[in-house]
Amino acid sequence: MSMEMTAWHSLYNAMHAQQDRRPFSMATLRRIGVFARPHRRALAAFLVLSVVTAVLAVASPVLAGRVVDAIVQRAEFGVVATLAALIAVIALLDAGLGLLTRWLSASIGEGLILDLRRAVFDHVQRMPVAFFTRTRTGALVSRLNNDVIGAQRAFSDTLSGVAGNLVTLVLTLLVMLGLSWQVTLLALVLLPVFVLPARRMGSRLARLELEAADHNAHMSTQMTERFSAPGATLIKLFGRPANESAEFALRARRVRDIGVRTAMLQMIFVTALTLVSALALAVVYALGGYYSLAGRLEPGAVVALALLLTRLYAPLTALASARVEVMSALVSFERVFEVLDLKPLIIERPGAVAVPEGPVAVEFDNVRFAYPAADKVSLASLEEVAALDNRGGVQVLHDVSFRAEPGQMVALVGSSGAGKSTIAQLAARLYDVDAGAVRLGGVDVRDLTADSVRETLGMVTQDGHLFHESVRANLLLARPEADEEEIWDALRRARLAELIAGLPDGLDTVVGERGYRLSGGERQRLTIARLLLARPRVVILDEATAHLDSTSEAAVQEALGEALAGRTAVVIAHRLSTVRQADLILVIENGRVVERGTHEQLLAAGGRYEQLHRTQFDQTPVQPVS
Repeated sequence: MSMEMTAWHSLYNAMHAQQDRRPFSMATLRRIGVFARPHRRALAAFLVLSVVTAVLAVASPVLAGRVVDAIVQRAEFGVVATLAALIAVIALLDAGLGLLTRWLSASIGEGLILDLRRAVFDHVQRMPVAFFTRTRTGALVSRLNNDVIGAQRAFSDTLSGVAGNLVTLVLTLLVMLGLSWQVTLLALVLLPVFVLPARRMGSRLARLELEAADHNAHMSTQMTERFSAPGATLIKLFGRPANESAEFALRARRVRDIGVRTAMLQMIFVTALTLVSALALAVVYALGGYYSLAGRLEPGAVVALALLLTRLYAPLTALASARVEVMSALVSFERVFEVLDLKPLIIERPGAVAVPEGPVAVEFDNVRFAYPAADKVSLASLEEVAALDNRGGVQVLHDVSFRAEPGQMVALVGSSGAGKSTIAQLAARLYDVDAGAVRLGGVDVRDLTADSVRETLGMVTQDGHLFHESVRANLLLARPEADEEEIWDALRRARLAELIAGLPDGLDTVVGERGYRLSGGERQRLTIARLLLARPRVVILDEATAHLDSTSEAAVQEALGEALAGRTAVVIAHRLSTVRQADLILVIENGRVVERGTHEQLLAAGGRYEQLHRTQFDQTPVQPVS
């Protein structure tokens, strides 16, 4: 490695070692060992090859010095040729071992990335819905990308660097001391001039880099929010594009200024260190030349010392910041483990059984429930706040009991925030009850397998969420093995077949982010088609027509008729016109069932349901303002 490359490398290490220097525990090291165990043979081979490569790196300068001595002493050409051949062999070995070492490094690093990403991804999938409602998506994705790669660096770069640099340093020092202890000590005296500026400049550059990263993160957030379909619409309707542009430009200009300053600081540093290294070489040649002319040092030893000087400064500089570099790399493991340590609230019990075959009843038995506090489901670092909001534990459902018999429709009505959607989420086991029980087919959902619950129960929510994928991919999410005929049958029953057939690419048409290329009614009917394709025995509709106009609502209601036919259904609705035919209507207020009965019974009772009905259907004309 040349002196200039050494300068760049030391500056890079010093910069990044300063960015995060939190301590880590022995428990972290033990957990790292668990992830490293499958790669232990490759790691051992990697370390051995790193040591061998370090030995070869020291051997070349020594042989080069021998060549000079042979030439000066006018030895036979065969001696020079033999030494040159050895140098060539070492170069070939070094090149081959370098490729092998790089392959091992890549295999270990990429294998570790795979293991960590799968572990985090699978773990996050098991987290409750509350986790996703609190977490910033970008922060979570960063754990799967930046922190996982940072953890991989601890193995593929830092570990091998420490081992290789330590061996290189020891061998180089021994050889240099053997050649001339005076020149070696002089080289060591100059070392602080090389190392200390790297540490100090690295700290300054790290602060600049962190500031630039902060500005880039804000710009990224601004672009993500403003360039989504709903965000862009909001800005066009209520925003001030000039202000948005000015805010973005302000941060972009600061990033530009930081970039220019960083480039100049880096260049000044590298130029200064290259000058220092050149001066060090001049001193070696001067002192070595003096000793050689005095007959106290062979000419070849002077050349060898000059060549070994670069192999001395590079490992010394790297090892000088090795501790903080290791800490910086390993802290990424802690950030990954931080996510893995969040306990999923929904855990499948050992010996869980499938939902019984045949028609399924849905039963709530004295259910009480409070949403979990933030510290149970989230991390401050993922919410990007200083401290978590630990409010929680307030009971939202109080002794809720009802039973939807097989094939029955039970409707839930009431004020917003009364607890209706919470009941739907508990039925699908998105959360577990605090007391009482939710049963499907007579079995507590906590004793059922997650797969059987998903196969048994289907839900349509009010937002009709779709992925930025094709119509086909969004439908097959419900049942991947469905064939073309089954897909088109579900679309016909959802009153969408004609529309999809008329799209440019039919089933392969991409629906856009969250399905925004479709109208609200079309999106909702597509989610109903997905439910029809899944063929669940229990259907939950959570405000499935809440935001639709009357025409779209009529089309969706037709599709819902297909979805509900012969199935047990729990329907949540604000519009009472959609639940008149329900077998049982429950009025939910403040987390309690305050009334229950059929539409006619509840109207006749003159209670809360009658008030809601009168509010929606009161036809009293409004008197004009005089």
